[in-house]
Amino acid sequence: MVASRVTFFQNTAMIADIGLRFKHTWFFAVFFFCGIIVLANVVHYLLFRILKKKEEQTSGSGWGVKRYLSHPARAIFLLTCAGIALPLLPLPPNINDIIRQGLLMAVVVCLGWLAVGFIYVLQEFMLRRYDLKSENNFRARRIHTQFQLFRRLLITFIIVITVGGLLWTFNDPRIWHYGSGLLASAGIASLILATAAKSTASNFLAGLQIAFTEPIRIDDVVVIQGEWGRIEEITSAYVVVRIWDLRRLIVPLTYFIENSFQNWTRESSDILGTSFLYVDYSIPVEELRTELRRIVETSPLWDGKVCGLQVTNLSERTMELRCLMSSRNSSENFDLRCLVRENMIAYIREYYPSAFPTTRFAAISQIPVDVSNSGSSSSLEEVSLSHRK
Repeated sequence: MVASRVTFFQNTAMIADIGLRFKHTWFFAVFFFCGIIVLANVVHYLLFRILKKKEEQTSGSGWGVKRYLSHPARAIFLLTCAGIALPLLPLPPNINDIIRQGLLMAVVVCLGWLAVGFIYVLQEFMLRRYDLKSENNFRARRIHTQFQLFRRLLITFIIVITVGGLLWTFNDPRIWHYGSGLLASAGIASLILATAAKSTASNFLAGLQIAFTEPIRIDDVVVIQGEWGRIEEITSAYVVVRIWDLRRLIVPLTYFIENSFQNWTRESSDILGTSFLYVDYSIPVEELRTELRRIVETSPLWDGKVCGLQVTNLSERTMELRCLMSSRNSSENFDLRCLVRENMIAYIREYYPSAFPTTRFAAISQIPVDVSNSGSSSSLEEVSLSHRK
């Protein structure tokens, strides 16, 4: 009886000792994990604080380091901390392997996310000197267009590498073979995609051609199918054109390779505009020419280069006057053309109101007599006698 009690107390003490060891191991692992997370957050905060001050010193607007790299870097720090603390947890081997595999896959995804962020930071760093809002933004539009297309190509390449890296994280040789085959068969996959998705491949190749030949750029003024607008965005499949009334015209990339269109800012944004007037022959053209010069010289919309008035056409009732003027861009030229029309019409109405197009006619008071026609002359004589009576 006494021996059984002693054995019972020994077993109880052993179980309690195992429980304390188990709780102690979990407590130490959780404590270590929390401590290393705090350390990772402190390192993350200090690192990006220094980078933010550095980019503010070099450029006022910054490179977008905090915006594009902060979140993926934080995720990598936390996953690294979890991987360091994982061996300290008293978990079964199968569960430990599953968690380790999940952490490794998450790290690979976050590394791909970080690489994409680096591409955006590189774009911000390279484009900070090229402002689309500047007066002469020809080179800026060119660089912005090329970087948009190349950025999408690099992101696609990183996604393929990330998927291959995810497959390489598995210990199964067959999955390793799939991961290697995914990267090695990129050329064959491209041919298959070109055959199965002809339009997609055509747009992809058209995007490369647009990047190098530059028929259009970001912020170019174009006229497509009678619609005037600006190139707002160039994607890997289509182009977004912002119409003047804030509508959006979606055009496939291949359209700009296979069809004709107008590009008003291909070499520069300077443009000539015309306003037509239809007036009577009696108006003095030289005075209108002087008035046109006065109107454009007082307007900030004129760039000071071209201003002229010419008689471009004549009809049986009016003559056509063309007012030609230049501006820095198409938007200002449109406003200047409207201003010239309004002021020229007001000038003509005030000083030459009779010079607007008119229709002339003449009334004959006597009826002509045809002496060669006897029947008509007799009838006219009868009418004259009746009138006298």
